[in-house]
Amino acid sequence: MNEIWVALIALCGTVIGSFSGIIVANKLVNYRLEQLEKKVEKHNNVIERMFKLERQQEVLGEKVKAALQRVEDLEMCV
Repeated sequence: MNEIWVALIALCGTVIGSFSGIIVANKLVNYRLEQLEKKVEKHNNVIERMFKLERQQEVLGEKVKAALQRVEDLEMCV
């Protein structure tokens, strides 16, 4: 009879230990996922800002070309 009680206590200890290990591992995975999501969000913000800057650079380049053309036209008129 004592062997049955020891086996039941060991079973309970194993079940509790397994579930607590699973819970701790799950919390760690969730934490790491949150950290990765933050990094991805920062990266995406940088990409969006770079895209906007590249578009602005193209627009400014066209404006500079147009201004240079106007200057050349004015020089030819003078």
